Amino acid sequence: MAKAVATTKKSGAKKKPATAAKKTAKKESVPVRYKCRMCGYIYSPLRGEPHNGIPAGTAFEDLPEDYVCPVCGYQGKGKIGKWGFEEWRPTRYLCSICNYIYDEKRGEPHRGIKPGTKFEDLPEDYVCPVCAQDPKILVQFGKVFKQGFQPLNE
Repeated sequence: MAKAVATTKKSGAKKKPATAAKKTAKKESVPVRYKCRMCGYIYSPLRGEPHNGIPAGTAFEDLPEDYVCPVCGYQGKGKIGKWGFEEWRPTRYLCSICNYIYDEKRGEPHRGIKPGTKFEDLPEDYVCPVCAQDPKILVQFGKVFKQGFQPLNE
């Protein structure tokens, strides 16, 4: 899908396609989440823990030194601190309208999306395949794009 380099008639200068710059500008970075090794609780910097005084947008590295997993601490499993967490990235995403699950391992081969395709690498015009087939959903909600999916905390 590479575009041919166009040559102008007047100066003979070559124009470079601007598609590469657009693709990198559009691509969003996926925030790193952290999963407790003991209970599976997932800390997301996007939501923070407002109920524990940690505002949304607080990076894991900026958590206080005495931070403990809110689930393990509540369940009496002990004080699992930051040392008990590991980086985690979701691989399954749930459509908020019909509950269809996009699984990166499976992909959607019938739609040309190979197994192993990461959710963030899907095209910007990706739509939920189930919602796209249901006329009632289309009338009521319209097309459900990538923004309509939420990561599953497996």
